[in-house]
Amino acid sequence: MKKLQELVQQTRRDIVRMVHKVNSGHPGGSLGCTEFMVTLYHKVMELNDTFTMDGKGEDLFFLSNGHISPLYYSVLARKGYFPVSELNTFRLLNSRLQGHPTTHDGLPGVRIASGSLGQGMSVAIGAALSKKLNGDKHLVYSLHGDGELQEGQNWEAMMFAAGKKVDNLICTVDYNGQQIDGATKDVMPLGNLKKKFKAFGWEVVSIKEGNDIEAIVKGMRKAKGKTGQGKPICVLLHTVMGHGVDFMMHTHAWHGKAPNNEQLAKALEQNPVTLGDY
Repeated sequence: MKKLQELVQQTRRDIVRMVHKVNSGHPGGSLGCTEFMVTLYHKVMELNDTFTMDGKGEDLFFLSNGHISPLYYSVLARKGYFPVSELNTFRLLNSRLQGHPTTHDGLPGVRIASGSLGQGMSVAIGAALSKKLNGDKHLVYSLHGDGELQEGQNWEAMMFAAGKKVDNLICTVDYNGQQIDGATKDVMPLGNLKKKFKAFGWEVVSIKEGNDIEAIVKGMRKAKGKTGQGKPICVLLHTVMGHGVDFMMHTHAWHGKAPNNEQLAKALEQNPVTLGDY
């Protein structure tokens, strides 16, 4: 767990430094999902040593809420998909690391373009069905924002996944209660997500401490244990937006705002270097 915690801390440094340099990007949701993504890639998923778009014989991951790309890029780089030094090109012209992940530049680790919210679940379901058709026993994982569930395509996908018994799929919802313009309860109340997913025929696992590595490991192990039983799996991951940087926490204000020089210094002070900055 110590190694994972060091990775989490270094990833937080990557996130705020990347966004600060270009004065644009989305630090809040990235910070809130750092423990989850680091744990997913380093503890939960079964991955091949070499990246291929088909991903045969390994677990797959699809990022639906693509605006948290600073986190995604840091995790991929520190997993060895591409040089960590390339994080220094985030959002620059002609960089492979654009604000929202794309596939046309061939960045290893990225299998879909995810800028428009609400589409990733459909893609993940398609990939999961492909694995079933190919006799591949590995799983498909995806991550979605809770505000993203206000997009109707999700609910069509949820109905399809249950109806077609896509039981090799684990979709995680970043349940932080915040979105671009305010709290989800004020913008568009989500209601009881657990009951809604269950009503659509899904199994649901709740991780109440979504910023705790041990809780994530335990929760994802439970979710994995529910696969192969005829139902898709939803994980409700209760997180705090901006976690790890005190002035970014518990508010939507840092959804898509970069820290200034003084704020960057405070954020880095709260997250001392562990594995070395790029």
